[in-house]
Amino acid sequence: MKRFTQLFQAVDGTTSTNAKVAALQQYFHDESAANAVWALYLFLGKTRKRLITSRVLRDIFLYLSDIPEWLFAASYAHVGDSAETIALLLADTPLPAASPKFQGQPLHTWLETIIPQVKTCSPEDQQQLIVSWWASLEGYEVFVLNKVLTGAFRVGASTKLVIKALAAEYDLPADVLTHRLMGDFTPSVEFYQQLIHTDTTQSAPSRPYPFFLASPIDVDKFAEEPMANWQAEWKWDGIRAQLIHRAEQHFIWSRGEDLITHQFPEFAEPLQQLPDGTVLDGEIVCWDGQRPLNFNHLQKRLGRKRVGPKLMAENPVHFLAYDLLEHQGQDIRKTPLHHRRQLLTTLLATHKPPYISYSQPTDFDTFEQLQTLRAQARDHQAEGLMLKALDSEYLVGRKRGSWWKYKVDPMTLDGVLIYAQAGSGKRANLFTDYTFALWHGEELVPFAKAYSGLDNQEITTLDKWIRRHTRERFGPVRSVEPTHVFEIGFEGIAQSKRHKSGISVRFPRILRWRHDKPIAEADSLEAAFALLSANDSSALPAQSTS
Repeated sequence: MKRFTQLFQAVDGTTSTNAKVAALQQYFHDESAANAVWALYLFLGKTRKRLITSRVLRDIFLYLSDIPEWLFAASYAHVGDSAETIALLLADTPLPAASPKFQGQPLHTWLETIIPQVKTCSPEDQQQLIVSWWASLEGYEVFVLNKVLTGAFRVGASTKLVIKALAAEYDLPADVLTHRLMGDFTPSVEFYQQLIHTDTTQSAPSRPYPFFLASPIDVDKFAEEPMANWQAEWKWDGIRAQLIHRAEQHFIWSRGEDLITHQFPEFAEPLQQLPDGTVLDGEIVCWDGQRPLNFNHLQKRLGRKRVGPKLMAENPVHFLAYDLLEHQGQDIRKTPLHHRRQLLTTLLATHKPPYISYSQPTDFDTFEQLQTLRAQARDHQAEGLMLKALDSEYLVGRKRGSWWKYKVDPMTLDGVLIYAQAGSGKRANLFTDYTFALWHGEELVPFAKAYSGLDNQEITTLDKWIRRHTRERFGPVRSVEPTHVFEIGFEGIAQSKRHKSGISVRFPRILRWRHDKPIAEADSLEAAFALLSANDSSALPAQSTS
């Protein structure tokens, strides 16, 4: 645990990419496979299961110490993280004697044997156990332990950096390691040895390929490209996914590396109709029989443990295939896009699987025609266009040059700031989470929350203003004088019975602070509903599935 904590501090305490990679590589070089595989598991963010809540940890600490709850709350407001707040306050809190059976234990023992004990013991025993752990660890080790317990372990190193360090240590191609680490895995010595073995050729049937991601387009440079070398297709507003049929089994993976097979049972039979050794890349959308539906329909199916017949009937799904990554058991990602597409269309035309079709490219000859198509994207329930070089390979991650996304401009409404809340982590001392409202008659009705879009100077200025113009306090939330107007951008709008406004917006963010506009000129709820009506999917043109 001590060595892992030192690694965490080394990586999280620097902004130097080279220093992060060097620290990780040194750890992989020095540590045993048993510890290294667990460090890899944690750094890749695979631990999502919460063993204990932050509130329970707080209650255990308050029972142990003589600090009043209001002082803990004030400390938390300053630090912005309960795990770190407890670790800092424990430095001045009397603790029982350290337990020798917990001191000096390696990382894998903590994660495989010690920590899992909290799942099976009574609340009283749980409290004693956690206090004994705190007593046996040093300050920063307590912080790491608390983060693991609450399922909130995060570190300032991307997956790309971790894989870069691993690739450097074992002299393996980064794209090979990326593929081997896709999806979840059991952090065992056996897995780690297979991961770093140069001759490993087999992988689990369920394992997806790393997704290739498009970069935002540089319009001026792309306009100079020979258009004949490029393919354009709609950027569908759904869930990017891979459909896999291997070893007579089928699997569905989201771009976020979540196994979502159970959420879409409709695809089970169609996938079984495709040849063994087939992997499709594409978009899951809700479908009315001819065209995509608003993303709000798909939202109703996400995160469900069980999808019943009623939900399936009300929100039917379809898979629009972009690409073919594996054909007859062979990885074909290195072949040119135009060849992969030819194999894909032949495959789907031959087997005609229900609920799966080919996402057809759109015709264009000039960049001006592309611009016209982009302007029509919302009419097709799309977010814009994807532009792909016909000779491009299917790469790993976001590599600039061969795939571009040409998104439509966001929808916008001018809203009035009415509530503010402090952020978390490094922004715990600043009001950075805002609620905006629209006019409904003489009343301001909340319609969106946003926390991104302002620069540091604007955040500081607004924070000072919020502190001076607070009207009421509701726990961590402050009601402020309705004074400032902000232009809010968002990707979609839908009706919502859960919100007082009657609408919900997707991916809201601040586009600009409208210093030029008084609050009387902010937008109304009627304007929002007009925007909703203009983007209603009921009048969309059909997407051919041939």
